[in-house]
Amino acid sequence: MIFTFLKRIEKSKTYAILMMRFNRDLIGGLRKLDKATREYLLPTTTFYIPTMDCPAEEKLIREKLRSLPSIEHLEFNFIKQELIVTHQASDISAIQKALNSLGMKAQIKKDSYTAKQLNLLQSHVTAKDWLIIIFSGLLASTAEIIALTTRLENSPLVIALALASMLVGGRETFVKGIRAIRSFILNINFLMTIAVLGAVIIGEWPEAAMVTFLFGLAETIESYSLDKARQAIQRLIEVSPSIATVQTEKGAWQIKSVQEIQINDIVWVKPGERIPLDGIVLKGRTSINQAPITGESIPVEKNVGDPVFAGSINERGSFEFKVTSETNETLLAKIIHAVQQAQSERAPTQRFVDQFAKYYTPTMVIFAILIAFLPTLIWQAPFYPWFYKALVLLVIACPCALVISTPVTVVSGLAAAAKHGILIKGGTYLEQGSLLKAIAFDKTGTLTYGKPKVTDVISVSKISKYDILQLAASLEANSEHPIASAIIQYWQALNPSSSLFTIHEYETVPGRGLIGVVDGQHYFLGNHRFTEERNVCNTQVESILHQLEEQGKTTIILGTQHKVLAILAVADTLRETSYLAVQALHKLGIKTAMITGDNPTTAQAIAQKLSIDDTQANLLPEDKLTAMDTLLRKYGKVGMVGDGINDAPALAKATIGFAMGHSGTDVALETADVALMEDNLNKLPFFVQLSRRVRHKLVQNITLSIGIKIIFFALALWGLASLWMAILADMGASLIVVLNGLRLLNFSKPEAHQKTTP
Repeated sequence: MIFTFLKRIEKSKTYAILMMRFNRDLIGGLRKLDKATREYLLPTTTFYIPTMDCPAEEKLIREKLRSLPSIEHLEFNFIKQELIVTHQASDISAIQKALNSLGMKAQIKKDSYTAKQLNLLQSHVTAKDWLIIIFSGLLASTAEIIALTTRLENSPLVIALALASMLVGGRETFVKGIRAIRSFILNINFLMTIAVLGAVIIGEWPEAAMVTFLFGLAETIESYSLDKARQAIQRLIEVSPSIATVQTEKGAWQIKSVQEIQINDIVWVKPGERIPLDGIVLKGRTSINQAPITGESIPVEKNVGDPVFAGSINERGSFEFKVTSETNETLLAKIIHAVQQAQSERAPTQRFVDQFAKYYTPTMVIFAILIAFLPTLIWQAPFYPWFYKALVLLVIACPCALVISTPVTVVSGLAAAAKHGILIKGGTYLEQGSLLKAIAFDKTGTLTYGKPKVTDVISVSKISKYDILQLAASLEANSEHPIASAIIQYWQALNPSSSLFTIHEYETVPGRGLIGVVDGQHYFLGNHRFTEERNVCNTQVESILHQLEEQGKTTIILGTQHKVLAILAVADTLRETSYLAVQALHKLGIKTAMITGDNPTTAQAIAQKLSIDDTQANLLPEDKLTAMDTLLRKYGKVGMVGDGINDAPALAKATIGFAMGHSGTDVALETADVALMEDNLNKLPFFVQLSRRVRHKLVQNITLSIGIKIIFFALALWGLASLWMAILADMGASLIVVLNGLRLLNFSKPEAHQKTTP
């Protein structure tokens, strides 16, 4: 119910926004709502800030925008350098002006899901930046050499060279530092500015210059590495073409912008071209590389009636297809949007690190102040050595490496998953995957293809096979269930020219079957449970049902208010990847379960073939929810894989919900946390392995960041660490953790290619 309510609100969000702009009373009413609902309904504006690539800027922006009463919520994405502002302001110029006053040239970004507008390929480190750093380094090195050779650290020449080096290489750092000092925000620029000023005050001019140069160099290298991260991530998502060949009303072919193409237009794709939009093949036969969308390793054959996806590559053969979705509604656009949203969400480890940094930095600053003054005031120790140690501690106090390591690692994991056809809707689910103890599967459409075929038509009265199929097909004509499709297709194959009955008083009974009236006679068509509830089951029927169900077939009973007329049986086929996926999960130490609405005998037959540990059958949607509760109590962390509307409650309840991306319904895809774009269950063990690797990298990076700080903290107290060593340690750690996180982009585990089941 809540899910449906939120979906309705989302559909009417544009209307709500327009009304808010014209109705102040509505704004007043929104203020009375709870925070989460208010933020959901209010408009958002996305700002692209090229200079925002470190958590140091987040505090500065938060403090600056805190004074604006119209702002409800701020969301930062350092990888994309975006700030998403949820607000009540009708004019956003005040927000943009406040950001610009911080020296950050904020650009308003249009809300679009197209990859061309992500700006991730833009390089933020130019040749000019490198030249400035090199020149600053030459000046600092010259000052250091002259000071060492002449032993005159405070000579006019040394001071001039050092001052020039600091002005050339540290101007941006000092400007940011002064802004931070004004707001008393303890970020890296604040700490660096204080450290450099302290070094100048005690006459360490060459070291102050060298520290400024090394910090600028490290910042440039870090920014350069993040550029590479953004570019690597962006290239994982292939961009669909901007133009296409479209058929006009007169039948001629014309090249148009993809933005101009409408649903139901006919598009012609030549060999080697990328497909511009999602659609259905109308004419021709071809082979398409869908790797950018689904992660499939080999091209897929496409015939008339098959779906094609924007961004995939036509390998051979030209074909025509009918457009089924607009530019911002294609599967590629949804993937890009989901990845964008996922990047903005903080994973549990990242939230922990943010909280840790919030208290760690002020504590370290207070400790540095105590180190600087207490030894002199209490024990009359020399001021200079302890003041210098305090400056080193200030530099070490910066948590930049610790904070930047988590988003880079998580985003790299999300990108690696997208590359292999796994769409994860947030870093939270990527991390939680490593904690899963069990995974539950729906049967039809998940473990099986969900396209059953009629195998048996058994009359238990005097009615003929023709009449049985005609009645059953007539009753199922309005149903979209896979079993209904199987019955109708079987009827049409045997009787292509025959017509169906008109059904009156048609009614579906969820999880059981359906009823209807034909020529004044009431009929029902449903499962074993539905038959028993109608009190028309008998020994003969039970015997036939038992025999069919022992063979792993699903049974459907046709009857009237008084008796059973016939039994139909359908059989579904297992996916080739089901057995391999279950075995791989077992090897990873994960238990498997099946929760299905099918009968117990059929479910047990499937479970035995796949070696599934726990099976619960004959479940209605609400029963699946109860079954999931039981599994959660038993195992703690449980995933759920499904494809239908009836799986949505269990998907939402599970620790992580997995939806089949191709065959899954919209409701299942919306409810799930992870989508398997290829409907390949082998993606599940890959997801678990990737999740565990991400967790491992996060622990590595956090341990490394904190470990380096502890080591240099001890060295500083013993007087063995200098300012420039502290800078190299801190920024070197930042670079190491970023590169370590980026290694996930190439994460790949060999998948089983065996296509047989036992």
